[in-house]
Amino acid sequence: MGKGRLEAFSDGVLAIIITIMVLEMKVPHGDELSSLEGIFPIFLSYILSFIYVGIYWNNHHHMMHAAKQVNGKVLWANIHLLFWLSLIPFASGWMGENHFTTWPVALYGVVLLMAGIAYYILAHALITLHGKNSTISAAIGKDQKGIISIVIYAVAIGLSFVNAWIGLALYALVAAIWFIPDRRIEKKL
Repeated sequence: MGKGRLEAFSDGVLAIIITIMVLEMKVPHGDELSSLEGIFPIFLSYILSFIYVGIYWNNHHHMMHAAKQVNGKVLWANIHLLFWLSLIPFASGWMGENHFTTWPVALYGVVLLMAGIAYYILAHALITLHGKNSTISAAIGKDQKGIISIVIYAVAIGLSFVNAWIGLALYALVAAIWFIPDRRIEKKL
């Protein structure tokens, strides 16, 4: 089956996720710059989460561009990914509202971890569908970047209980690793 509806649906869900995140930021009362201090942690959380959603959208777009078709397994793997991404606004909001304390930062990491695993599952469902000798298989390869990201998320969750800022720094590190779109697919196409 064609991949157009999957791409359109995914784009729509990701657009809604970004919209929800920005609507969660409440306008401060007061017209002085100091009135922005209270929303600064929420804004930082929003920036990180916006970057993450953008990274997933960008890499999802590249991966789907390399795909020729989808099947039921790919559709469900994609829904699985979208489920975890849809939790980003909640986890991000809780983390920002609570000024990056332990449990909110750890939960944010769990959402990122599960989204990373879901993306890995989606990529491998596409590889299975297209075959080991396909362009998508060659582009994704052993997916070391994806595996390393999952490991960093897991370590960051644990370290969040030692110091939440360490966990947050590791989440930012993974975002930095993925900020540049995955060029493997572009090279193979």
